[in-house]
Amino acid sequence: MPQAPSTGSCLIRDLSIAHRNTQILWTEAGRDLARDTRYTGEESLTIFVDKRKLSKRSEGSDPSTNSSSVTLETLHQLAASYFIDRDSTLRRLHHIQIASTAIKVTETRTGPLGCSNYDNLDSVSSVLVQSPENKIQLQGLQVLLPDYLQERFVQAALSYIACNSEGEFICKDNDCWCHCGPKFPECNCPSMDIQAMEENLLRITETWKAYNIDFEESDEFKFFMKRLPMNYFLNTSTIMHLWTMDSNFQRRYEQLENSMKQLFLKAQKIVHKLFSLSKRCHKQPVISLPRQRTSTYWLTRIQSFLYCNENGLLGSFSEETHSCTCPNDQVVCTSFLPCTVGDAAACLSCAPDNRTRCGACNTGYMLSQGLCKPEVAESTDHYIGFETDLQDLEMKYLLQKTDRRIEVHAIFISNDMRLNSWFDPSWRKRMLLTLKSNKYKSSLVHMILGLSLQICLTKNSTLEPVLAVYVNPFGGSHSESWFMPVSENSFPDWERTKLDLPLQCYNWSLTLGNKWKTFFETVHIYLRSRIKSSGPNGNESIYYEPLEFIDPSRNLGYMKINNIQVFGYSMHFDPEAIRDLILQLDYPYTQGSQDSALLQLLEIRDRVNKLSPPGQRRLDLFSCLLRHRLKLSTSEVVRIQSALQAFNAKLPNTVDYDTTKLCS
Repeated sequence: MPQAPSTGSCLIRDLSIAHRNTQILWTEAGRDLARDTRYTGEESLTIFVDKRKLSKRSEGSDPSTNSSSVTLETLHQLAASYFIDRDSTLRRLHHIQIASTAIKVTETRTGPLGCSNYDNLDSVSSVLVQSPENKIQLQGLQVLLPDYLQERFVQAALSYIACNSEGEFICKDNDCWCHCGPKFPECNCPSMDIQAMEENLLRITETWKAYNIDFEESDEFKFFMKRLPMNYFLNTSTIMHLWTMDSNFQRRYEQLENSMKQLFLKAQKIVHKLFSLSKRCHKQPVISLPRQRTSTYWLTRIQSFLYCNENGLLGSFSEETHSCTCPNDQVVCTSFLPCTVGDAAACLSCAPDNRTRCGACNTGYMLSQGLCKPEVAESTDHYIGFETDLQDLEMKYLLQKTDRRIEVHAIFISNDMRLNSWFDPSWRKRMLLTLKSNKYKSSLVHMILGLSLQICLTKNSTLEPVLAVYVNPFGGSHSESWFMPVSENSFPDWERTKLDLPLQCYNWSLTLGNKWKTFFETVHIYLRSRIKSSGPNGNESIYYEPLEFIDPSRNLGYMKINNIQVFGYSMHFDPEAIRDLILQLDYPYTQGSQDSALLQLLEIRDRVNKLSPPGQRRLDLFSCLLRHRLKLSTSEVVRIQSALQAFNAKLPNTVDYDTTKLCS
């Protein structure tokens, strides 16, 4: 046991040997004397010993080796020699600590220099040890104390060691912690250690980002992207197949995966330590770990590079919606998507002059307007025509020029107004553009591509025209028309162009094009007006409805419509041939002709309904065709639709769809 130094200039030395789960030999030589001004410092050596590990290593060790033949007696001898030869003793203890996990050594010096040969050193800590053991019994100086002081001594000693004199050490339900004093509310919270671990997690996140960037910028990734075919659309399955065929790219991805796994395991260990250290902190740490990017992420990422990388911006591609989400709504990042190739109804190859459209189809299918359709569709062409050779750009040019080659000569009908005549527009006016094909041109059906009106206002008029358009596909009553949702859900809006005339004349045009074209027989146009007025700031316009009855002295202006045109094209239609198909449902001419008739009627139904206006569900235009162009009764239409639905359910790989009823 050490003795107190004989001179006041030397440090008070404190020697302890602690046995984990067993006992602590506690010696506090001259602790009270250290508080005297004659003694100016304190020095201590603590050896924590796990006797179970020590005994196991001693039993299975080779006696010839120094590090593995350590016994408790050896440690006692080394501890005693600490005050005789400090440097050699610490060196030997450190070697033992490195070679064995059975001991931990702590050396602490505080105060000015005493008998040590170290210079300019206030505190030395060889090994920082935090002992998590729950049951520790102290032996040594406390056995000299009376029984009633021993428990208090052990409690005070534990609080001094485990709580750094900032709280009272408490053990309960197999858990130990410090009951913090009022001056040290965070004594259970090692803030410096927690901060260091949080900084480590931030560095791991930065490393995670760097690994992914390095993968994207690697030669293997760039070379793989260059080898991807661009002449047809690549889904994730196709990209994955090409991925497995590229061994260099596969090895580079495996390297990324291994790096990410090691990084994630390192982060997990830090997180577990962080939670353990901060479980009694008043403020819990906020932990955010990056998620490992799977192969599915990289497949979608590759699609984004291929199809959402225009105008210097990289968007995010969705194979489900076949569209891009761009980082800035004002700048489009979507490039033209090539056609999809595959088996059956999918395309065989894209068109060489326009890769967005199909150029050739698989066996059993025919090419129609860039799409592949069953060859049975050829037989429907002599029943009803559907297509035009006009492309979108050509069609838009002809509509802008109001070219007469695409003008449909419809009859203008209105009881409320006349063309080229001024009228008071303060209440609703109704106009019709009708073809009466169901009466006079039964061999044609018509497709609408756009509308054009030339509207003039008197000078200084405060009225603003408002147009509502309804389309009747094949005739019948006005209630069997659908409302055109102008400027809603990506539907086109009116375009107004100022005309070079003395009056305030504008050309109002609505362009549908191939995307929104549909059947029409009659176009119903309702014109109402709203009063345009300046807002309170004078910079903006506000609108309000005119009164139903206006004082003639408060006339708001007059209006006239110089001309109104509907643009589109007419298609062949043979009602007698379709009636003959329907007749074969009940009286088949030859064996199998009933199924053939049903197949052709299914094709006609689907192609007609496909041209229904935009909406959540398709309109049942096929029933309108049967009712108003074939003059069938409602019961006959229901019977035909039921037969088609039952036959369609028997066909392989077919999906039926719901429609909304339009015609009664």
